[in-house]
Amino acid sequence: MTVLRHLLAVLLLPFTVTVLVPWWLLTASAGGDVRSGVLGFAGAAVFALGFVLFAWCVSLFARVGEGTLAPWDPTQKIVAVGPYRHVRNPMITGVATMLLGEALLFGSVAIGVWLLTFVTINHLYFIASEEPGLERRFGESYRIYKANVPRWLPRLSPWG
Repeated sequence: MTVLRHLLAVLLLPFTVTVLVPWWLLTASAGGDVRSGVLGFAGAAVFALGFVLFAWCVSLFARVGEGTLAPWDPTQKIVAVGPYRHVRNPMITGVATMLLGEALLFGSVAIGVWLLTFVTINHLYFIASEEPGLERRFGESYRIYKANVPRWLPRLSPWG
């Protein structure tokens, strides 16, 4: 059942953001040709790095946080290990990195605009909903974490 919970969360959220929306954008703009050469290689490499970061974060949510990335099935514990020692939202960074890789790989301005839209939506969501919810759920321990780990730009040395 746990695997199904995580699969459902991934399919509904990041899969939609990184596969369905870009596919629709490429189809609607008559794009979709994979770039060759340096841009194509760079796009594939950037996408792969984002995917590895995203997968690592999902794994930490399951093992350490005892929950999923979905707001309807959140973690039961604060996840402050691995990339979460450097930045509070590495999962979003991973997804954004995958979108950047796709924009490069397909040479798509539309996916680039979608990347900026995705980042903006998440920034507003985290300020208005996610962070206040984490403060209510985890109290002082989250406030200490929040005070020491930046939201988006990673700190060079790991916290804690």
